[in-house]
Amino acid sequence: MNREPRPTPWQREELLQLLSLASNLAGLSITGVTLFYTVGRVSTVQSVADDMLVVCALLFLFCAYLIFVVLRQRESALRQRLERIADALFLGGMTLMVATGMVMAYTIW
Repeated sequence: MNREPRPTPWQREELLQLLSLASNLAGLSITGVTLFYTVGRVSTVQSVADDMLVVCALLFLFCAYLIFVVLRQRESALRQRLERIADALFLGGMTLMVATGMVMAYTIW
């Protein structure tokens, strides 16, 4: 079994910042969904936008969870694989969040 030490302090700091950012963006997505339901006026476009925000929240939550696991992982190969998956989830969440912002801007326009 390939056991290496935990991530270097620089890598750990980067992962902790990404963990914080992913958690904050998950909360922001959930807040957006809540605001859509609070306003009460639901159009088809708003329904699509809130569904997109739910997916964003899930992607960011899974990303945060994986980063937490990576921080505890000692096996180098598994840690690198999980880091790549977490990065992909974060990028997917950010991309979807940008698309959601465009849909919301279109709704207001």
